[in-house]
Amino acid sequence: MNLLTLIKSELKALLSNPVVVLTVFGGVVFYSFLYPLPYSNQTPREQPISVVNLDMSQTSFKLERMVDATPQVNVVRRDHSLEQARNAFLNGEISGILVIPEHFYKDILLGKSPTLAYAGDASYFLVYGTIVEGLAKAGGTLAAQTTVSKLLLEGQPLSLAEEQYAATKLNLKPTFNPRMGYVDYVVPAVFVLILQQTMAMAAGLMVGTQKLGKGYWRNVPPAQLLAVRFTVLIVIYYLLSMYYFGASFTMQGVNQLAHAGQLLTLLLPFLIASCAIGIWLGSVTPRRELVTLVVLISSMPLIFSAGFIWPVEMIPSPIVWLSKLFPSTPAIQSFLALNQMGADWTQIREGYLQIWFLAVVWSVFAYLAYRRSLREDFREYQG
Repeated sequence: MNLLTLIKSELKALLSNPVVVLTVFGGVVFYSFLYPLPYSNQTPREQPISVVNLDMSQTSFKLERMVDATPQVNVVRRDHSLEQARNAFLNGEISGILVIPEHFYKDILLGKSPTLAYAGDASYFLVYGTIVEGLAKAGGTLAAQTTVSKLLLEGQPLSLAEEQYAATKLNLKPTFNPRMGYVDYVVPAVFVLILQQTMAMAAGLMVGTQKLGKGYWRNVPPAQLLAVRFTVLIVIYYLLSMYYFGASFTMQGVNQLAHAGQLLTLLLPFLIASCAIGIWLGSVTPRRELVTLVVLISSMPLIFSAGFIWPVEMIPSPIVWLSKLFPSTPAIQSFLALNQMGADWTQIREGYLQIWFLAVVWSVFAYLAYRRSLREDFREYQG
């Protein structure tokens, strides 16, 4: 079988297998729209809270209105006791509780700093942080108004009082995530993992489908067959990657700081390693459906150990070592540095070399496992 015929046979085997087609094209395109959808609003807004006002002064009611006016929170309840608010929180009616203490207005008049208490579920850290941000803005605005009024009473001019009410001024400039949203933070890294997992499934499913059968793959040396299979899948995934990191990122408004040549260079060893993992997995699993099961089960551990959701320094060392056996870990870190943070090539050299090392090692494993699988399947088929 000549090379051109083998390429045509591989393409036909891929495109005529509905499971593989759905995984490669359906999975990648489907996830490009589905995964960013929950994050389309970027940050939480209008989180429901309850206010327990133990002061009942005009100033405390003013604070309530200011809290309700912030985009982060929405005051949906006003309870007379902390116990009532607590029950509402446990029943899921609200996401947080604001307690305005007694003598709130009195402490302000005396120049003291009253303490506003907030309760919420900190396990939802982004929701929790959003509510705290809204309450802090409202409290800070009220404090500023009170301070400016006090300075005016002391005879300070309004323009000077407005400048002196705070010792410092903040000039916040978010780095690497200018919109401070979910999409810029989560989607780029997850897209890298999606490419790895779908490619591994596609390569593994092709191997699993051809087990215990007779076809062109038995008339070709394993090295030649795998070389063509690698090439076909890598070309297809280059096109899908260009869609992910080009058109999809543009639609989502995600930063694109890297040049196309840099991304294509970084993708090559990553796609080789991903394809090799799939071929190895399809060769060592007894049934085709187990490939999909193993890949799906591994997705969550890989994404949480990649170092962008949780700092690598806070992850146990054995988990970090295991995660580095898969190309997604160094690829995510290198891709985020290159495309989202504007790093140059020298800054990701270590990760790039690590991906190439994994590509070589996994390719050797894939070849040995596939050759052994062909022999065992052939003997079982003959028997």
